[in-house]
Amino acid sequence: MSGAADFDAGRLVETCRAALAESSPAAAVREILTRAIERPSSVLRALGEPQRSEVQRIHVSDELTVINVLWGPRMVLMPHDHRMWAVIGVYTGREDNIFWRRLDAADGPQIEAAGARSLGPGEVLPLGTDVVHSVTNPVARLTGAIHVYGGDFFARARSEWDPETLREQPYDVDKNMRLFEASNARPGPV
Repeated sequence: MSGAADFDAGRLVETCRAALAESSPAAAVREILTRAIERPSSVLRALGEPQRSEVQRIHVSDELTVINVLWGPRMVLMPHDHRMWAVIGVYTGREDNIFWRRLDAADGPQIEAAGARSLGPGEVLPLGTDVVHSVTNPVARLTGAIHVYGGDFFARARSEWDPETLREQPYDVDKNMRLFEASNARPGPV
């Protein structure tokens, strides 16, 4: 046991808000989130065992968004960008990220896979402003992760890419939130 304090969502928001004044807010938030989820069992006690796929808003402002993302079993979210820095911390389950790079193809801009990173409980991943990634929950149960963004995640104009054609299109927040609800309607793992 490291002696870390129990997870407290309100304290997380306040320390992240204070970190916005740092010279490198994303790096400061990474350290804050790393400490906050270093004991995943504490996060589970505070937030409760995930019961359904959803995005729970903890804090949303023009400068900062903190959400609890509950990925449905084997749920997949198409490639997308944020156009702001982000820090992701998994506290239960697994979150697999594929990173994509932009290409100038003869028939228009596209993306291609450029790397991957799998996160398990207690692991944190920072994402830069220009990162394009897709997310998969590879396990047959809910995955829980705290996501912190350097801006308003729900209002920022950004892009997503069609998973088949890899063509860029405007990001549709409502459509993506419906994917979480649709995940709840799928039959459980076989």
